[in-house]
Amino acid sequence: MSTRAFITGVSGPELTAAEREFIGSERPWGFILFKRNIETPAQVTLLVSELREAVGNPDAPVLIDQEGGRVQRLGPPHWPVYPPGAVFGVLYDIDPALGLTAARLSARLMAADLTELGVTVDCLPLADVPVAGADAAIARAVTDGLEQGGILPVLKHIPGHGRATADTHFRLPEVDTSKTELERTDFAAFQPLADLPMAMTAHVVFSALDPAQPATTSATIIQQVIRGVIGFQGLLMSDDVSMNALAGSIAERTRAILTAGCDMVLHCNGKLDEMREVAAETPELSGMALERARRALASRAAPQAFDRLAARAELEALVDRARAAGA
Repeated sequence: MSTRAFITGVSGPELTAAEREFIGSERPWGFILFKRNIETPAQVTLLVSELREAVGNPDAPVLIDQEGGRVQRLGPPHWPVYPPGAVFGVLYDIDPALGLTAARLSARLMAADLTELGVTVDCLPLADVPVAGADAAIARAVTDGLEQGGILPVLKHIPGHGRATADTHFRLPEVDTSKTELERTDFAAFQPLADLPMAMTAHVVFSALDPAQPATTSATIIQQVIRGVIGFQGLLMSDDVSMNALAGSIAERTRAILTAGCDMVLHCNGKLDEMREVAAETPELSGMALERARRALASRAAPQAFDRLAARAELEALVDRARAAGA
């Protein structure tokens, strides 16, 4: 069945009649959940099922940002609190094996939570958070944990968000670091992860490469850096098109994202009028974008067996050690 090249959020914990009609007629490729969509495990499971039923695809990808630390869409009282990525960095400094083990265990446990709800994609790992010498290794451990739990990873924010000093929800960050230095540090952190099935762009201007457009809408950066220097050949989605870091109307932003070379437009805020604008400007998924989307979904494996209680106990012990070391 054909789908359009966008991923959409919805407004609340259950579908409205208007959202159901929109999804059925416009056929987004996938969906993304936020805290506004989440109340209880049973409610989330039902919402995920209803989203797939509305689009007519029982395998439609459902995404979430479940990172641990500050960014956790699932949380108490129904789901555990997971450690922030900085904990893994502290442990890595003590002993690299400890940091990697903790990162993998945390991701594996989060994957188990998501699988129970029917969610299939987590917008992790982050390769743009500066952890000296450990970025790619920790991101790979997170990826391994997710994939072992049957969850597809999304590498973000490519080609790098670590130097950004502005919140892209509100304004556009500009990085004036030289191309040579970016390639040596920021872009290099993504190269070992270029085989991941999906990635999300950064709403960041790299003035040494394209002073006019952020990476999300820069054909230069997508082709020369993301596809070129980094070598990423998977499905490339934008970060949220509704963020104020991008200029123009939602329709103009959508066109710019697709024209620049992104395969998929991500719209998150659940505002139906904006969702309609995105859909109106988004073509059916076809060509290389369709092939990348198929490859990404086909790469998802069934969850491997593991001892959840033992994994949680081991992770808690490692987190305690990191806190004792000053995390």
